[in-house]
Amino acid sequence: MITGAAKNKVDDIWQRMWEGGITNPVEVISQLTYLMFMKSLDDRELEAEQMAQLTGSPASGLVFPDTPEGRRLRWHNFKNKPADEMFAIVSQEVFPFIRTMHTGNAFADSMADASFGFNKPKTLERAVTGIDDLLTNIVKDQDDLGDLYEYMLSKLNTAGTNGQFRTPKHIRDLMVGLIDPKPGQRIADPACGTAGFLISAAEWIRTRYSSSMTADDWDLFGGEQFSGFDTDQTMVRIAAMNMLLHGAEHPDIRNQDSLSRLNAARGKYDVILANPPFAGSLDAEDIDDSLRAIVDTRQTELLFVALFLRMLKLGGRCACIVPNGVLFRSDAKAYRELRRELVERQRLEAIVYMPSGVFKPYAGVSAAILVFTRTDAPNSTDRVWLYNMEHDGYTLDDNRDEDPDHNDIPDILDRWCHIDAEHGRERTEQSFFVTRDDIAANDYDFSFNKYAEVEYERKEYPPTSWLMAELRELNAQFVDGLNTLDAMLAEDGE
Repeated sequence: MITGAAKNKVDDIWQRMWEGGITNPVEVISQLTYLMFMKSLDDRELEAEQMAQLTGSPASGLVFPDTPEGRRLRWHNFKNKPADEMFAIVSQEVFPFIRTMHTGNAFADSMADASFGFNKPKTLERAVTGIDDLLTNIVKDQDDLGDLYEYMLSKLNTAGTNGQFRTPKHIRDLMVGLIDPKPGQRIADPACGTAGFLISAAEWIRTRYSSSMTADDWDLFGGEQFSGFDTDQTMVRIAAMNMLLHGAEHPDIRNQDSLSRLNAARGKYDVILANPPFAGSLDAEDIDDSLRAIVDTRQTELLFVALFLRMLKLGGRCACIVPNGVLFRSDAKAYRELRRELVERQRLEAIVYMPSGVFKPYAGVSAAILVFTRTDAPNSTDRVWLYNMEHDGYTLDDNRDEDPDHNDIPDILDRWCHIDAEHGRERTEQSFFVTRDDIAANDYDFSFNKYAEVEYERKEYPPTSWLMAELRELNAQFVDGLNTLDAMLAEDGE
């Protein structure tokens, strides 16, 4: 777990970057990521060289040329240089080197169009010193390093519209818990942002299954078990570094528009976890025909769900976030047809309705989690589990302060793990099952209120005559009090 000292150091580095004129949070993280990568390359090289000295065997996997020019590129050689000299070395030699190294590492392969954002030698010097102290003296292991980067990424949530890049971690972890990804399964997020869902899935697998994982499982874990696509190349680099720091060095992280014809993935993945863009539309000619065969629309929130179905293997499962309009809109035929597809030709397993404050302060939109399995077979859906989440462990205002006394997430996961017990629940409760026939009878409307039953408690009130008598008595007591006060004042001569 990241310590207070590490957080303070990150905050200090962040402040120095802002003082140096780098104020866009995404740019701050990008530049710090490049420095972290430079240090990690040198650290690995030093370890390989030390091992070679101990064993007497030649070092393998070296990336820096064993020349005076190559040695100048290494972190331990330039980190203590005067600010101006360090700036010249890093900007003119080290940065161009890492942009073109292409080692097969997902992060290195994403660096081709990266830009060096430091414009003041002193700012770079302070950042290098801070990163060196942080990674050398404060952060001690791989888990801490991953937590550290997650803390850095959390600062995107203080950046206005940049908060769109991250789904709150506790919501991601909830969705992963609903799916229970396993070793050997291929996992994708076609709108990955900073790769938060992939990280949550990786943590879940390592925590619960590491003791039983085979060598092949670990090879896949470090390689292409995890796939993520994003239209923003900066996000691709951040996602690749995030995965690298969490133990997945060669994930399939790509700059790609998942809805375009360039995405040819079909029936490839066991698990999809995603929070795709909520709004927007595409030109009809840019949409792959296979998606329009599932739902004929230009709306991205519908096309992404169709995409998930296409990318999943038969039997593959998805947990995704959709805006509430996807659940009930009937003014556009495509919304109803997608809901019908999930119920009649796939296996819709669960809908978790989230409170509208989950994405504050950036959006007050209400959203839900859909959990479904691709079957491509009629009558796969028998019953659908509905849960009305009222609290997520944080206040639902713009501050989003921790509120551990009001948190439905542990209850959601507990009920999901004991799903057979849910069959006996009444529709007046927070969760219950509805049948496929119920949904069809409601024209495939997924709204919670369509199925929930409200209990009305009869309240008996006293008759009006009794209330009027009470008021007269209270009024009489008030008048008596005033008379008593008048008499007291008269005795005092006032």
